[in-house]
Amino acid sequence: MSGEIFSIFYWWVVVFSLGLIFLPLTNLIFKSFFDRGYAISKILALLLVSYTIWILASLKLAAFTSLSLFIIIGIFLVINSLISSKTTSFSHLRPHLMTFIFEEVLFILGFIFWVYIRSFEPSVHGLEKFMDFGFINSILLSNYFPPLDIWLPPFSINYYYFGHLTAAVLIKLTGLNPALSYNLVLAMLFGITLSVSFSIGANLYHLFLQHSEKYSKNFLPVAGLISAFVVTLGGNLHTVYAFFQNYTPPENPVPFWQLPFLFNFTGYWYPNATRFIPFTIHEFPIYSFVVADLHGHVLNIPFVLLTIALLIKIFFDSKLQPITYGLLSLLVATSLMTNVLDGPIYIMLIFLVILFKNLKESSWVKSAIQAVRFSAITTFLAAIFSLPFWLAFKPFASGIGVLCAPDFLTSIGKIGPFLFEANHCARSPFWMLVILWGFFYALVLGYWFLVIRKGTKHSTDYLVLAFITTATLLILIPEFFYAKDIYPAHYRANTVFKFGYQAFIILGLISGYLVTRVIINKKKVIFFLIPFAFLFFLIAIYPYFAINSYYGLKNSKGLDGLKYLGELYPSDHRGVLWIQKNIKDQPVILEGQGDSYTDFARVSSNTGLPTVIGWPVHEWLWRGSYDEPGKRIADVNTLFESQDLNQTSKLIQKYHIKYVFIGTLERQKYLNLNEAKFLSLGKLIFEDGNTKIYKIN
Repeated sequence: MSGEIFSIFYWWVVVFSLGLIFLPLTNLIFKSFFDRGYAISKILALLLVSYTIWILASLKLAAFTSLSLFIIIGIFLVINSLISSKTTSFSHLRPHLMTFIFEEVLFILGFIFWVYIRSFEPSVHGLEKFMDFGFINSILLSNYFPPLDIWLPPFSINYYYFGHLTAAVLIKLTGLNPALSYNLVLAMLFGITLSVSFSIGANLYHLFLQHSEKYSKNFLPVAGLISAFVVTLGGNLHTVYAFFQNYTPPENPVPFWQLPFLFNFTGYWYPNATRFIPFTIHEFPIYSFVVADLHGHVLNIPFVLLTIALLIKIFFDSKLQPITYGLLSLLVATSLMTNVLDGPIYIMLIFLVILFKNLKESSWVKSAIQAVRFSAITTFLAAIFSLPFWLAFKPFASGIGVLCAPDFLTSIGKIGPFLFEANHCARSPFWMLVILWGFFYALVLGYWFLVIRKGTKHSTDYLVLAFITTATLLILIPEFFYAKDIYPAHYRANTVFKFGYQAFIILGLISGYLVTRVIINKKKVIFFLIPFAFLFFLIAIYPYFAINSYYGLKNSKGLDGLKYLGELYPSDHRGVLWIQKNIKDQPVILEGQGDSYTDFARVSSNTGLPTVIGWPVHEWLWRGSYDEPGKRIADVNTLFESQDLNQTSKLIQKYHIKYVFIGTLERQKYLNLNEAKFLSLGKLIFEDGNTKIYKIN
């Protein structure tokens, strides 16, 4: 336990040091912020260090090693020291010291809180964790990029892996065990989300005060804390069902007012809030933190927050600097490489922010032209920044589907990128949208009627209206279009998910500003505060259900993400640990093959060694075809069960297999397992109980 406490402290020291190194650059960019962007400095450090090593390793100019990372950080330390010597002195920062301490404490509290929560169920097991952990382990073993796809070698990862790279960068820097670090990454992301959401929410109010000094500064921390809570811990109004009898089956929700009233806290099932509209997904950050998949939408949260903070700064700049174009374009590029739909989402937000910025002084036409120009330049630069990624990547979305297309278009099928598919007419019932988004739009309506409609709009209000417009479009667009993937019944699920996720973050960030603007307006505020308090209560109790349901909070297990493997498959666990210590680089290891979301692929995922075929449906999604995964499944069966030594030898050569892992799952699945032939083809190098590892000659 003391070793884990040291690891937690050491992780914080590394992250804190990175933020401190990049503080001069952050101060330079965000000098108009009341906190000088202190909380944001950690994200800026992670972005620039990760991107630098990625571009160098992608161009084969430097290997992805600890030494390379320390050299890069050293160069950035020199750059930031020069910036500090010319622009910032300690005396300039001293008035902000208490703010820095407060935001660091907020980060630490969030970090430690989620470390504590994860200690009750630290397993890197279930849902998408094998995929995410496998990506990270493959990246850790890579010298150059793109990294190897551990589930379909010798191909490289055909997925948006930049976010996983950022996790690998920190693991490489700290040198900590990846299975433990997986949980530290999650906790760090929670702390960053909490502290930076506070900064953005508070700075919106601060920038409003800059243009209207008659209002009290006392509400600045209130705005920040509301935003921080809503973005990081807030749910939606689905928790109202905790006060009514359960609806069954869960796939077919009924309006709560049609159910008998029942105090149903013990029967409320928290995932239903993210699967409420049939055949869709509509998650939000606290759900993601609870289920703990290190997927792209979670790994991109820091860069999303940095993008929004930068847009706030841009909105109030009288003149746009080259560094602004560059950093914003880099953020769009990293979003494309981390969670692809975030790229166009934030290009749209960029367009609307620049549009509303210019509307203060120009006509709609001139403002739109300026917004198009700025967005186009940003998009072009983003394409340049991410070019090495696209040269090695094949998109697996096959077009833009149009919902409820008329018959004459479905008979055509496709025009350009647009698809017109018959029987694709799912739309969200209005009452369900109210359940999901009612909290936010109650704030928006209160803000509109009590502040905007009858009051004087300030500059910050134009910015906030741009955010509201963007979020509203993100909610509405999936009611008309969807990104086509391989899932037939859930054809718009991913679009609703990715667009709604960003709408939640954007609306959550401005929620503190909306509330404080109404309160300081003092007109009919009581009619706003009463419903707000009730609705806030409903979204605030969601973490109670989610955390208790997933974690139990009874027996702490520590942070070892592989401890579960020792409980389920003890000898396999020891075999995996032996591989981690004794096998270098990324030779192919043969292990049993099973369906996605099962415990098969546990060797490749937990070691970073490639296997012949991993989770096949994932490969089907990434490659757009089941042909190659399907062929390999049959070949793996042959490799384990064939009595023909020559046939086995040919398949071993075909897939360049260097090791064979035979453990609990292999013995369960391959009833005609022919283990003896591997002694003829190689030698036994590890044995523990029923688990054996063979090295092929």
